[in-house]
Amino acid sequence: MNKENKPGTITAETISDSEIVTRMLNGEKDLYTLLVRRYNQRLFRIGMSIMNDDAEIEDVMQVTYIKAYENLGKFEFRSGFSTWLIRIFINESLLRLKQRQKSLAMSDGMIDKETFDKSAGELQTPLMKVLNTELKLALEEAIRQLPEKYRTVFVMREIENMNVAETQECLNLSEVNVKVRLNRAKAMLRNTLSNFYNKEEIFQFHLSRCERVTHHVMKKIEQPVIP
Repeated sequence: MNKENKPGTITAETISDSEIVTRMLNGEKDLYTLLVRRYNQRLFRIGMSIMNDDAEIEDVMQVTYIKAYENLGKFEFRSGFSTWLIRIFINESLLRLKQRQKSLAMSDGMIDKETFDKSAGELQTPLMKVLNTELKLALEEAIRQLPEKYRTVFVMREIENMNVAETQECLNLSEVNVKVRLNRAKAMLRNTLSNFYNKEEIFQFHLSRCERVTHHVMKKIEQPVIP
């Protein structure tokens, strides 16, 4: 029998978040590798919607994973692990913004003005340099220019396919506000975008970066990396 088909074989596709967390709490700490790899892309995309600085986002991702690992015993299974992890990540991202002395208490009008007043050059990051199609460039640029409260909801709902319940729990919003913000984001994007785009290619967290974050996190918590 092929080794990959043996009963009990652990793969990212065959084991749920809840099972991984349960087994980690029972001593199998190395399984954290699977969770880190599973959520690298999602955290990166949400981070781009908040901070728009891919190098800093990668750092906040690592801080988030380590904090989640250290507090895993406090996870009560009342919500999904992904929701719990994303809330930690969002809190860490907002804290980082405060440390960069960016006010989070701006009025909606001030947020809109600050976002749209930025030039295209200021909005570009190293990520933009490696994107290879005009469509991706146009979409990412348009998403970057959305006010943060609309941008984050759009990324969570439309790019990461998170449902309304997950989104409202992560952002502490009502269901109505989630829907209103998503509709507003779409209306703003329609001014500059075509009706077609490949969301799988937007804000990609490439394999080499995924593995770098995974190895860094597992090294920090002194656990082996599952191949």
